[in-house]
Amino acid sequence: MVLAADQLAKTIAIDNLPPERVVPVIGEALQFYLVRNPGAAFSLGESVTWIFTIALAVVAVIIVFLAVTRVRSRLWAVVLGLLLGGVLGNLTDRLLRAPGFPVGHVVDFISTPWMMPAIYNVADVFIVSMMISVALLVLFGLRLDGTRETRASRAAPAASDDAVDASDESGVR
Repeated sequence: MVLAADQLAKTIAIDNLPPERVVPVIGEALQFYLVRNPGAAFSLGESVTWIFTIALAVVAVIIVFLAVTRVRSRLWAVVLGLLLGGVLGNLTDRLLRAPGFPVGHVVDFISTPWMMPAIYNVADVFIVSMMISVALLVLFGLRLDGTRETRASRAAPAASDDAVDASDESGVR
């Protein structure tokens, strides 16, 4: 759904927005500004676009691998699925848009100058928000299998490490 929404929004933007001209949507709070970005955030790395293509493909493969082999939590599945949709949205641009495979330019058109001086797209919104979600899930101790990390479970490996260290010092195994 994220991939479809991203590509549809980009198609509508290309068909209806003038390139590189501000179109106010909600005053200066939300504007559309159509650009084709050859680089990463803030157009960094414009000469090495192919590296971003490889990185996006690797991230997509890792997400799919985790989903198939490790994820048992519905919340993790949703978060990683939405993240994958965002990654695939920008990867699709890199693979299929001009100037061509694998150096296509990502279509960006959303601007919120009051918040940050970046121009972004639907895929970027999902990538950033889902990475924040991943950080929160990790911070709150929700594991990929759906179990929760507790203080006791964090202390248990440390206690067993201490026991191994003690046996190493005594020479007993």
